[in-house]
Amino acid sequence: MSYYFCIIGSRDNPLFELEFGTSKQGGDGIARFPPEARQLNPFVLHASLDVVEEVQWINPQMYLKRIDHFGSSQVSCFLTPTSTKFLLLHLPHPPNTSPSLQNHGQNPHMFPPYASYTTSAPSSSLLTRASATGGAGNAATIPTNPASPQAEEAVRLFFTEIFEVWVKSIMNPFQSINKTLSSPVFKSRVLTAGKKFL
Repeated sequence: MSYYFCIIGSRDNPLFELEFGTSKQGGDGIARFPPEARQLNPFVLHASLDVVEEVQWINPQMYLKRIDHFGSSQVSCFLTPTSTKFLLLHLPHPPNTSPSLQNHGQNPHMFPPYASYTTSAPSSSLLTRASATGGAGNAATIPTNPASPQAEEAVRLFFTEIFEVWVKSIMNPFQSINKTLSSPVFKSRVLTAGKKFL
């Protein structure tokens, strides 16, 4: 799965952007977005800000879960008390394919079409594979099904970890809430949280 993480300030200005890939299931941590998707990712996240503004008044939680989708990409949101938004766009790889082989039978540089994912129970072959690998059944379902409860929990834990790091960063007297985060330490902690949870 490929991820595009962005922090949007209270004035709807981007404060931080980062692309990374999954480290689960033998992933190398490199984002595998097609070139068209790389250019569209910021627009997709900014388009989902309208949905965030609607959902924030309905949902009293900070983690708003999946709020929007574009094609097969899903957008999840975490809203801080200062109206800073953490947005995560995740593009799943289709089941039983490696990221490099993913072309959906089309031009490999085309943005992937919408793929429906179900929240059905894992198949018996997945359960057999999970028991053979030491019971990693939950981690096995995250990359192929972004709508699963395990994936939602992993994204929530990722956002919670990033929120703690973000609060520590803005407590720096030389950093303001709506100022771009350019700290290499913050970037490395985001990548570490991505490897840990996603």
